[in-house]
Amino acid sequence: MRRTWEVFRTGAGFALLEHARNRLALVLVVGYIPLWLTLEHWFVTPDRLRFLLRAAGRTVTVDGNHLTMVSGAINTVTLIVGFMMFMTTFKALAFDRRLALAGYPRSCLLLSKVVAMAVASALIAAYATAVVCWYWDPVRPVLLALGLFTAAVSYGGIGILLGAFLRNELAGLFVIIMASLLDTMLQNPMSNAGADKDGLQLLPGYGPTQVAVAAGFTPTVTPYGHLLLGPAWFLAMWLLGTAAFFARTRDHLPPPSAPLPTGRTA
Repeated sequence: MRRTWEVFRTGAGFALLEHARNRLALVLVVGYIPLWLTLEHWFVTPDRLRFLLRAAGRTVTVDGNHLTMVSGAINTVTLIVGFMMFMTTFKALAFDRRLALAGYPRSCLLLSKVVAMAVASALIAAYATAVVCWYWDPVRPVLLALGLFTAAVSYGGIGILLGAFLRNELAGLFVIIMASLLDTMLQNPMSNAGADKDGLQLLPGYGPTQVAVAAGFTPTVTPYGHLLLGPAWFLAMWLLGTAAFFARTRDHLPPPSAPLPTGRTA
C-alpha cells in the first residue's frame, strides 16, 4: 500500500510539473481569459434575452452581455483545459509506454493525470470566476465556479481521449477549438436563435452551462443533476482514453518460444 501511494504521488507530481511547464497554457490562462471576457464586456450588447433554463423548468430573462460573459468563461476554461490535457497525454505517451513496460503501474499513471487535471481545472475555474466578478456580480459566484469546473473537466476528458487516439498534434487542437466554440455558441441565444431546441442536451457543455446560468442569474435554483453531467462526460471520455492507453502501452514482447519436439535441437 505504501509503495502504491509513493508511486501515485510521484506520478501526480510529474503530471502537475508538466502542466506548470506548459508555457502556452499559462499564457492563455493569464492573458486569454481576461482579454476574452473584457472584449465581451465592452462590445456585447446588454439587451435582455430569454434563456431556457431547463434546470428550473422555465425561461428566464437575462442581460445579454452577462450571459455572453458566462458563455465566454465556459469557452475559455474548456479550451485551455482541453488543450492542456491533450498536449500532456499526446507528448507523454511514448514515455508512459516505457514506464509501463518497465513495471510502473498504468493505473497510477492514469489516476495521477486525473488528479493533476482536477487541480488545474479548479484553479482555472476560480480564476475565470474572479475575472467575471470583476465586471458584474453573479448571484452565486461559488456555484458559478463549480459550473466552470465541471465544464473544464468534461473537456479535460475529451483532451485525454484525443491525446490517446490521435497521432497528429494539429488535428487534436483543431477538434478541441471547434468543439468548444460550437458548444458555447449553440447554447447562447445571442448567437443562436434556436438555443431552446431539443438536442442541445447532448453537448458536453450543456450541464455546465445550465449550472453557470442558474448561478449567475437565479438565487434559488440549484441544478444538482446538471452538476453531474460534466463529470459524466469526463468519465465516459476517460474510460475510452484508458482503453486506448492500455492498448498502446501493453507489453509487445513476443511470447516465450514453444518447447522443441523431443529429439530435436535448435
